[in-house]
Amino acid sequence: MKVLVTGGAGYLGSITSKALEQAGHTPVVLDSLLVGPRQFTEGRAFYEGDIADRALLRRIVDEHPDIDATIHMAARIVVPESVALPYEYYRDNVAKSLELFDELEQLGKPRILFSSTASLYALQPAFEVRETDPVEPTSPYARTKRMMEMCLEDIATATSLRAIILRYFNPIGTDPDLETGYHLKDATHVVPLLAQTALGYRDSFTITGTDLPTRDGTGLRDYIHAWDLAKAHVRAVEKFDSVIEAEGAPYSYINIGGGDGVTVKELIAAVERVVGKPVPTTEAPPRPGDAVGAYANADKAARLLDWRTEASLDDAIASALAWGEKRKDVLGYE
Repeated sequence: MKVLVTGGAGYLGSITSKALEQAGHTPVVLDSLLVGPRQFTEGRAFYEGDIADRALLRRIVDEHPDIDATIHMAARIVVPESVALPYEYYRDNVAKSLELFDELEQLGKPRILFSSTASLYALQPAFEVRETDPVEPTSPYARTKRMMEMCLEDIATATSLRAIILRYFNPIGTDPDLETGYHLKDATHVVPLLAQTALGYRDSFTITGTDLPTRDGTGLRDYIHAWDLAKAHVRAVEKFDSVIEAEGAPYSYINIGGGDGVTVKELIAAVERVVGKPVPTTEAPPRPGDAVGAYANADKAARLLDWRTEASLDDAIASALAWGEKRKDVLGYE
C-alpha cells in the first residue's frame, strides 16, 4: 500500500512513515519544512511544498497513481503560539486543509486519515472521555482541529471522501531505532522539556498550573508512546474500508490513547524513577489555552482497529530521554 503523509517530515509524521515502511507499505511525504527537518525525509519519496498547492498535489498523484490513502498530519500544533498567532493557525490548519481535501477527492483519492487532538474534549468529572462526549476546545489550536473535523464530516456526507479522525492524546518517545524524534529547538511540550531538564540542558522544569481541579492540582494527560501511536495509523489505513463500513457513516472518530490519566507531578516522579535522580522544578500559572486534561477510553480503537498500547509510561520516557541524548548527532542541536 502506498500512503501520502502530509507533515511527514515532522515529529509524528516521520515516525509514522517509518512504521508504515516496517509494515511493508510505502510512504510518500509532502511537507513544507516550515517546522520539520529535511533529515527526517531521507530515503523516502519526498515533495517539498504546501498542502494547498493543488498543482503539486496533482503532480504527486500523477507520479504515484497507486496512492491508496492520505494521512493528514501537517499542522501548526503549539497551543500558546496559537493564542498569539490565531490567523496563521486558522489559515494553515483550516483553510489550507480544505484545499487538500477538495483536491484529493477530485483526484479520486478519497480516503483521509486525519490527525486530530484530545485537547478539544470538554472537561469530564472523572476525566475519562469517549468519542461521543461533548467537545469544548479551549485554544485556537484545538478549535482549528474541531473545525477540520466538522469540515470532514460535511464533505464526506456530500462527496465520495471518507474520513477516519484519530483523536490523539499525548505522544512521547520516538521510534525504536532513534532515527527521528521531537525536533523543535525551543521545546514547548511537557516531556521534551522534562527530558532536557533531566539531561542537564535546562536548569529546571516549570510546572504550569498547580491549582487545577485534579488530584494534585496539576494538569492531567494520557501519555502514549509515539511508536504505539504510529502503529495505530498503520492499522487505520489497513482497515480503512472496514472501519467505515462498521461505522455505517462516511466518517469515524477514534480515540488513540493509553487509557490512563497521569498528572504532571506524577509524570515528573516517573521521569525521576527512570533517570534515578531528582528533576529540579519551579511553578508558574497555567499557559494560555491549556486544557485541564483528560484520558482516553480507547475501547473503540481496540474494537475497530484491533489496536492497544503496548509500551509502558516508563518505556516511553526512556525513549524520549534516549532521543534527547542522540538528537544533537542527528539534527546538530540539543
